[in-house]
Amino acid sequence: MAVERTGVYPGTFDPITSGHMEIVRRSLRLVDRLVIGPSINIGKGPLFSLEERIEIIKEDIDDFPSADKARIQVVPFEGLLIHFARQVGASVIIRGLRAVSDFEYEIQMANMNARMEPNVETIFLMASEGHQFIASSLVKDIARLGGDTSQFVSKRVFQRLKKKFEVT
Repeated sequence: MAVERTGVYPGTFDPITSGHMEIVRRSLRLVDRLVIGPSINIGKGPLFSLEERIEIIKEDIDDFPSADKARIQVVPFEGLLIHFARQVGASVIIRGLRAVSDFEYEIQMANMNARMEPNVETIFLMASEGHQFIASSLVKDIARLGGDTSQFVSKRVFQRLKKKFEVT
């Protein structure tokens, strides 16, 4: 009997974008179980609360086929990623890359994690051409300035962004 391969896909997901969702879909081809880990990262000053981010992720996953949804968990975490990976039984950390500049930071993190836990591999998935430029921070900036973010996020996230920046 084969051992179940668990992957963890960590991030702030503030908000989750179509680029993030692409990585989730592609990750399901590589692992049996995927744990999406929205981080409790107060330092980044998220627009959406942790509870909102968890809800948004779960709503976006709700559009997946039942068999895929059954393989995904959303579990928030705080602290070291490698500790979280151990906690959820992950053998793989999945990181999405948009550009070479992402890789420079990510390779340092992967090497540190490998030093702390050699049994956990980091896999980098390059964003597809249509998603390479999408960053949550840019999406928030566009929404804050009244721009249309609908091509970068799901309809649900688009509505939540509009509501966050409504002028009253």
